[in-house]
Amino acid sequence: MRESTGGTRERIKVVALELFTEQGYEKTSLREIAERLNVTKAALYYHFKSKDDIVASFVEERLERMDALTTWAESQPATLATRRELISQYADTMFGGDQPSVMRFFEQNQTVLKSLASGQQMRGRMMQLANALCRGDDSPAAQLRAVLSLFAVHSSWFAVRAPGITDDDRRKIALDVADELLAAIGTEADRTAEPDRTAAPDKGATAADLG
Repeated sequence: MRESTGGTRERIKVVALELFTEQGYEKTSLREIAERLNVTKAALYYHFKSKDDIVASFVEERLERMDALTTWAESQPATLATRRELISQYADTMFGGDQPSVMRFFEQNQTVLKSLASGQQMRGRMMQLANALCRGDDSPAAQLRAVLSLFAVHSSWFAVRAPGITDDDRRKIALDVADELLAAIGTEADRTAEPDRTAAPDKGATAADLG
């Protein structure tokens, strides 16, 4: 049975990410990706015209996840419970599946991301998520805490350097630090309500569920 178009596209992305990680983005060619996949360059070009197109596909998936989280958060009460659920869902989009490898690639190739139109949209989406995290508290301190809580999740990839630490450990540390920041946003009364968890975006979804 022939592999589906979608399956081939995903396999290309997996193999490309492996090579980008093994030998670096700049040193990897489309020919090498095609050879590891055991397909022709023409077959590869059918799905991606360049390495940048492959990276852009990872970024676009991440933008979709971020949009989904922002939409969900805006439908919930502006409470600490909602903020905690939002940052937890955000962490899931960065630590689940193959996302650890994707995020490490992003961290190591900031110049590549900045050169892509989709990569340039990441900052705007991050600010939308930060605004959702501090909704109901428009103080400058709340805005800064919201951004720093997102950075706590991001920076766990390179700031936590303890030997033998697992991705699960990183996620827990990041969320503990983020929670300290989020707890100072809003009023005490806000912290008693719970968000509608049944409406939270599917952790495995890419659009409609950050990474």
